[in-house]
Amino acid sequence: MSKSQPELTMVLVTRRDLKLSAGKLAAQCGHAAVECALKARRNVPRQLERWRDEGGRKVVLRCEDLDSLRRLFGEAMEADLPCYMVKDAGHTEIPAGTVTVVGIGPGPRREIDALTGDLPLVN
Repeated sequence: MSKSQPELTMVLVTRRDLKLSAGKLAAQCGHAAVECALKARRNVPRQLERWRDEGGRKVVLRCEDLDSLRRLFGEAMEADLPCYMVKDAGHTEIPAGTVTVVGIGPGPRREIDALTGDLPLVN
């Protein structure tokens, strides 16, 4: 990465209130990451390629509830960042249509951190 180009990242934000199993959470984050990458391929292909070349940094965070997640998604859309809101198909742990994860990026880390920097890591 050169000094003239910002560090790139992808952030996956989960809902704390859902209490998903580790496997379900991983699958939902996978859906968000794939969809964000596909959006980036269409809209910012050079940025996607550079993000991949730099290691594809991803961070998984958590927010409190659906309202927080929807607000964050709206802010990411307003900032014109690649983003995707995952709605579950309802085959396993939760009802169909349940919003589980918002993916943001790949995009400039500074811009994404401005939206998500106060959220804790998933533990």
